Amino acid sequence: MQLSIVLTSKYRLLSLAAIVDVFETANRFLLEDGKPELFDISFVGATEHKVLPDSINHLPYAPFSAGQSYDLIFVPAFGPVDIAKTLEDNSCFIPWLQKQYGQGATLASNCTGAFLLAASGLLNNKRATTHVDAADKLASHFPKVKLLRDAVVTHDDNIYTSGGATSGFHLKLALIQKYCGREMAIRIAKVFSIDMDRENQAYFGHFAPFEAHDDELVMRVQHKIKNEFPDIKSIEEAIADIPASRRNFVRRFKLATGLTPIRYLQKTKIEAAKKLLENTEKGLFEIMLCAGYNDMKNFRQLFKDITGMTPKAYRDKFAMRFEPII
Repeated sequence: MQLSIVLTSKYRLLSLAAIVDVFETANRFLLEDGKPELFDISFVGATEHKVLPDSINHLPYAPFSAGQSYDLIFVPAFGPVDIAKTLEDNSCFIPWLQKQYGQGATLASNCTGAFLLAASGLLNNKRATTHVDAADKLASHFPKVKLLRDAVVTHDDNIYTSGGATSGFHLKLALIQKYCGREMAIRIAKVFSIDMDRENQAYFGHFAPFEAHDDELVMRVQHKIKNEFPDIKSIEEAIADIPASRRNFVRRFKLATGLTPIRYLQKTKIEAAKKLLENTEKGLFEIMLCAGYNDMKNFRQLFKDITGMTPKAYRDKFAMRFEPII
């Protein structure tokens, strides 16, 4: 099987290395079992020559202009970059990806690599996921994609996508299971210490409000929510002194931030609760009050809606328990 990894501009090195490591390990296990290697791994790029770290520089490389066909193509994650500029820089890959897919290749993207597949139009009307913190941006730029924000892995019509960072390992496990069987997938999971039961990535999300816009009225409300969220009980309180109709302001707010004002307020409050669960021993009732809620049932439901788990489960997963370093 010809497995190719696309050497995009601004790729994340960890994403590249993980793909190589997992599938080389699968090849090694196959040899140990007396079977031939299955994956012929290589890189494909836009230039005549590759530039890679020594640890993965041993693999063959070809420019996409060489016209070679592949069976399985990985688009790695992009680093923390300007997505619009990065897609422009990588637009040369789009016709090639479209052609390879048309010839029967399976396509797979790790994390934010889904943006390149979306830009190609190949994800239109297909299920897909990406890093949980990049989901709003993907939905905004590519509304025809059937975005599953919380999904760890998606598969639709021979295209696979994965959520953020380590979710890419679950994508690779899915492909290992498809091509090598369940037993090999479990073996790989154990070697790389991958929990195979992850079904949701929502709890990895971090709410980082978008403020790089020039709408002063929206910015004013954002700052008010940031500074006064425990005392704001409804969005009407936050926008009471805004010289615009509610309907018009809601439209402007969503255009500037990607969220409605009420969802923005909810995410701000729940993010504060998450930090208290992670870093303090405060009781849940006190945390609820600190976040600006006074109804435990409502607080629990909203917390689970946003994070995918209960407050208790979230604390069990993320509370700091490391032994102090002396």
